[in-house]
Amino acid sequence: MTSQQSTSQVQVKPQEALTKPKPTFVTPEIASYFIAGGVAGAASRTVVSPLERLKIIQQVQPRGSDRQYKGVWRSLVRMWREEGFKGYMRGNGINCLRIVPYSAVQFTTYEQLKKWFATFGSKELDTPKRLASGALAGITSVCSTYPLDLVRSRLSIATASIAISSQQKNPPSKTATTPAAPSVKQALSSAYHTSSSVSHSAGISRAESSMWGMTLKVMREEGGIRGLYRGLVPTAMGVAPYVGINFAAYEALRGVITPPGKSSIARKLACGALAGSVSQTLTYPFDVLRRKMQVTGMASGGLGYKYNGALDALQSIVRTEGLQGLYRGLWPNLLKVAPSIATSFFTYELVKELLITP
Repeated sequence: MTSQQSTSQVQVKPQEALTKPKPTFVTPEIASYFIAGGVAGAASRTVVSPLERLKIIQQVQPRGSDRQYKGVWRSLVRMWREEGFKGYMRGNGINCLRIVPYSAVQFTTYEQLKKWFATFGSKELDTPKRLASGALAGITSVCSTYPLDLVRSRLSIATASIAISSQQKNPPSKTATTPAAPSVKQALSSAYHTSSSVSHSAGISRAESSMWGMTLKVMREEGGIRGLYRGLVPTAMGVAPYVGINFAAYEALRGVITPPGKSSIARKLACGALAGSVSQTLTYPFDVLRRKMQVTGMASGGLGYKYNGALDALQSIVRTEGLQGLYRGLWPNLLKVAPSIATSFFTYELVKELLITP
């Protein structure tokens, strides 16, 4: 009997080991959030790529009467005439490469933080908890993908015909006639092609106009890896309230605009468009500050921005351009935000529902 009992015990132990559940860190639900967020980000950015690039150009072009990109429609026509469809999509590849993990991390983190905050007190999330969840999700996502955002900004303006102020090079004398200001594109092109003695850092070569080439250029000229994180602090300061307000406004508007039985596609898109417009308008100065900081070290660009940190950049913008300088490019940005955020939330909800529903 003793031998039989020991034999049966030996046979049972492997079965118990096989049936013992193993801890899983990536559940199907979390995977669905991640995939849906990535798809939503790529779709939303591609839809508004021309306006996204125009916003960046208007944010960083020098102030003055010789600005080449004035007005939304005129600027879009100019962009098409000079660079065609490629001009509209320039930087969109790296933007999608950035926004897929960015949006995936953001939506996934937000969903998980909502569940975590729901464990404290009542399970019903109030507005402060939604704001906190969105803010933390935004900081997490931006820190994980910031180098791609900086490189995308550099690529967006590298070929744009932004006028270079002559005062940024050598101050003109009172009697001298100031020549017509060249564009960034012309300056970079002539610097690279007309002199064999000029190093590659003096202009943008064909190789440097690619994602990897621009990344290497920034690292080579601006202090290595540290250069890829230029402007991270003002970016995080702007992203935290923006994402927090965005998510909180969307969920609040969804309860009003899409009540049970009235959740049409148009209503869902309207929720995202309104939420994005409100959040972007309130936090737009941080976005302008971020772009200015990102091109500070762009020595070959001729834009002449020299800031010693985010606070110095903020004071300089207000001193030289007034408060309106903090809202430069807001109009094309609002035209971009409405369809972008609407597409993002709608696509996210759609893909998530398709993945979760058995």
